[in-house]
Amino acid sequence: MISPSTHQFIGGNWWFLNKQNMKNELFPAIKLTVLTLLLLSGLYTLAILGVAQFAPAQGKGETIYANGRIVGFQKVGQAFTQDAFFWSRPSAVAYNAAGSGGSNKGPTNPDYLATVQARIDTFAVHHPYLQKSAIPAEMVTASGSGLDPNISPQAAAVQIQRVARARGLDIAKVADLVQKHTTMPLLGAFGTPVVNVLELNIALTQ
Repeated sequence: MISPSTHQFIGGNWWFLNKQNMKNELFPAIKLTVLTLLLLSGLYTLAILGVAQFAPAQGKGETIYANGRIVGFQKVGQAFTQDAFFWSRPSAVAYNAAGSGGSNKGPTNPDYLATVQARIDTFAVHHPYLQKSAIPAEMVTASGSGLDPNISPQAAAVQIQRVARARGLDIAKVADLVQKHTTMPLLGAFGTPVVNVLELNIALTQ
């Protein structure tokens, strides 16, 4: 049998040990949590905000205007399905900038292959002058972000005849617009030539 004095000793020792544990473990954990919050939610955020002030549009997104109003953003693609406009790359997220992302399905997934085939068939219907083997892969596969605003000059070139016919324009005139809206690689070496689809389509209407 444990005597009352022993009980008192054990209880007092337990209280002392827990107090020591709080001092040695709990308080440092609280301090580390507070410090991490200050660094990552405070100082880091302010640092990124400061860097953004030197970026185009101060990190708020480069807007594109048409007829005096904002019609889109430089880095966010949009869906175009009419023959009178150049088409963007397909998007796995319907060009939703709040939830960017690509398809999680692998290249051998039957559903994915069916989706790509449907895109090929649709593209072929609207471009009867083009063999299916000549359809650029980027026009039937979604980008990794689902928001790609650009296509290659080659992907734009295969659409020139369709757009010119739909608008009743000379093919050479539409081809000239594509050339004028082709952005070359930085310093001629970094990146690849691209065409911003939204800007090109705006130019078509002006």
